[in-house]
Amino acid sequence: MPAQIPLSSRVKKTLEVDGLRFRDLDGDGELTPFEDWRLSPAERAADLVSRMSPDEKLGLMVISSRPMGLSQHNKDFTSGDGVLDEQYLPIKLDPHTSAGIPFEGTTEMITGLHMRHFIMREEPTGARIATWINAMNEVAESTRWGIPVIVTANSKNEAGGFKMGGTPQDQPFTAWPGTLGLAATGSLEIIESFAAHSRAEWVASGLRKGYMYMADVFTDPRWFRGQGTFGEDPQFVARAMSAIVRGFQGQDGLSADGVALTTKHFPGGGARENGTDPHYAEGRFNIYPTPGSLEEYHLPPFQAAIEAGTSSIMPYYAIPSDEKSSTPQGRLTDFEQVGFAFNKEVMDLLRAMGHRGYVNSDSGVMSKMAWGVEDLTPAERVGRAVMAGTDMFADTNDVASVREAYVAGHFTGDRLDEAAQLLLQELFALGLFENPYVDPEEADRVVQNSAARAAATDAHRRSVVLAKNHEAVLPLTAESLAGKSVYVELMAKDLTVTQLDALRARLEQTHPDIDFTTDHRHADVAIVLVKPFVGAYFEFVGITDLSIGEHAHIDLEKLRRIRESVDTLVIGLDAMYPWLLDSIEPLADGLLIGFETREEIMVGAALGGFSPSGRLPITFPIDAAAVAVDEQGRCASPNDVPGYAKEQHMNGHPYVYVDADGNRYQLGHGLDYGA
Repeated sequence: MPAQIPLSSRVKKTLEVDGLRFRDLDGDGELTPFEDWRLSPAERAADLVSRMSPDEKLGLMVISSRPMGLSQHNKDFTSGDGVLDEQYLPIKLDPHTSAGIPFEGTTEMITGLHMRHFIMREEPTGARIATWINAMNEVAESTRWGIPVIVTANSKNEAGGFKMGGTPQDQPFTAWPGTLGLAATGSLEIIESFAAHSRAEWVASGLRKGYMYMADVFTDPRWFRGQGTFGEDPQFVARAMSAIVRGFQGQDGLSADGVALTTKHFPGGGARENGTDPHYAEGRFNIYPTPGSLEEYHLPPFQAAIEAGTSSIMPYYAIPSDEKSSTPQGRLTDFEQVGFAFNKEVMDLLRAMGHRGYVNSDSGVMSKMAWGVEDLTPAERVGRAVMAGTDMFADTNDVASVREAYVAGHFTGDRLDEAAQLLLQELFALGLFENPYVDPEEADRVVQNSAARAAATDAHRRSVVLAKNHEAVLPLTAESLAGKSVYVELMAKDLTVTQLDALRARLEQTHPDIDFTTDHRHADVAIVLVKPFVGAYFEFVGITDLSIGEHAHIDLEKLRRIRESVDTLVIGLDAMYPWLLDSIEPLADGLLIGFETREEIMVGAALGGFSPSGRLPITFPIDAAAVAVDEQGRCASPNDVPGYAKEQHMNGHPYVYVDADGNRYQLGHGLDYGA
């Protein structure tokens, strides 16, 4: 006899059959097949789909951002002791949509629209997340089939990730270096540790689905979202994706203590046209000017994620450009000029690669980012996408358009059933039909626990790249600094005096033997941390200028004055992009590169707290000419090829940056203090 699995119910009763307990979710007093946890998720989902009405299935096909009650200023618009937001909005304003449709309260979404998928944008404490998800599941349990709610979020465990929303009470999960920083460690062991610790925080808080991670290969250096990738090496990205998927979901597939992942952005968002992005019209094309680039560089990480069993895959907004691509690209021959969520050839390729989970569109394809199908109505767009192979629409509560598409015959009943079954299988595999509730107190014990913080600190250290060490000036040990004073500066967008003072205070406490000064004119040594920032997520602000200067919130004039004042200058660069280094590298005796690496860790590396072991996961361009765009909009270096391989396609022109010491800043570069 199988072992009893944990059950938790707050509304419906439980049954005892053959000495085992089951939840009586339909309330009929009998064990219905979908209630029988001894059956497979596929069997249970098929049974439940056969019982559901079309409207109940249609509600499964959208996932919407859902504010918590704690974000609602008027508590009269809440329920469940302020936990659930119930305010009705005639029109919800959102950067992903131009639909102009109403936004219902939480209970109405669950009971009236039959929605079960929600996106969390806030970052409250683990206990608050758990309490909120528990309250939604209590509402869901009271409905006809007791189908549980599942909440997803974007990645929460890397410093510097893109976030929307927030409250003063936010309690971030353990902050590891950025995704590029994880790649810079070069260690699958680190990535596996990251997944294991992060998974524990998610599960304890009740978060069971993640819009992560990016399997995109970083090929155009100006792409704003490149910082969220594992770099430019397709083989390493593939290995990282396999480790991430298995680490979050389970080694042998999606498990009852796992987090379901949505791998993005198929078939690879890195092939940007000059770094622009399809969140805005000017960046709506993926281009493949290089023969074979799609298969060689962009698809391998997705193949690895599929083979690891990723629960779902998200196609990007972009249109594959026929005009600016070398076609065919391997198995893609037609290059239909519609966004990937509507593109049947692309979706067929995904299935041919072995994906057996569902397809989750990116946010906004029904309205604002419906590239290539702008002339269709929202319902027609839904039908086009569903018949192409898309099963769920992200960041919308527009069930009405999905229903209209179905009633009008824009997609078939068979596709409705197929989508509903795939979506339900995930809920069954995660064990949410048996045990949807979590302990809020346990969530706070797990989030940012000491073991996770220690592992993350180790990853931060191992993400630091020593790019330049002229005349072995580093490390700056207490002995070499005897009788000298050290000045520390941080240059970053929107930096406040309070933040800089706090950093300096932490450094003084951590390094009591160092004589720090706050005046560079009286210093012998300066450590300057620079965090350049350019670009925008939702709007086109021109082709990104990768030079480091005032436009990137870095005061070069002050940096030069510091250089003139001190004998030794060490620069710590935060590499959101592979920046053009010619304005800062020649000034530096030592150059450290991090990827959303903690400031104290960067300074600790300079002061000899550890020997940097990181290696560049991306290649830095030699100059502006290497990424220049001509009058026809064509780049001097191919947008679809990783930096390490670009020179093969540039007719003898150089691409890789070389510093004053002869170091080539290409994929894999990194020095250490023993060299």
